[in-house]
Amino acid sequence: VQDTTAPELTIPADYTAECSDDLVMDAASATDNCGEVTIEEVSETTAGDCAGNYTITRTFTATDDAGNSTSAMQTITVQDTTAPEFTSVPADFTAECSDELILDEASASDNCGTVSIEVSSETIAGDAAGNYTVVRTFSATDDCGNSTSATQTITVQDTTAPELTIPADYTAECSDDLVM
Repeated sequence: VQDTTAPELTIPADYTAECSDDLVMDAASATDNCGEVTIEEVSETTAGDCAGNYTITRTFTATDDAGNSTSAMQTITVQDTTAPEFTSVPADFTAECSDELILDEASASDNCGTVSIEVSSETIAGDAAGNYTVVRTFSATDDCGNSTSATQTITVQDTTAPELTIPADYTAECSDDLVM
């Protein structure tokens, strides 16, 4: 009597997960027609094109008491598809044209890596020399190229009337040259 039949191996299905998800590492199971089965697992992680993208390959091998074996592979694809989220963006405000503008920074976080923030600024002319608007656009980008943006609008106005300085009153003789 010989056992020449390999065990039947059942493995978890392939799946794709977000890099911030808890990965489910279900076990494999096997049955054999003649006895006990031992299951061995070898796991290999392959880096992707950014920190949040990678692949886990799990190879399961079921071996029976007679040395017959069968193998199967599960692939878990991990991806970073979520854009960063701003944790703070400077509030819109209105300032007098003579005020120094306060240009605060924004901050952001990401579910799987680091974030870089770039700021661009556009100045839009108003209806008078001291009136204008500054629109600041903040772009937050993670290691995998996912990005989001937010804006701050600063309205600058000239609401202060000019200060007039006039010469002091004086009295002069009719023959004096008047000082203007």
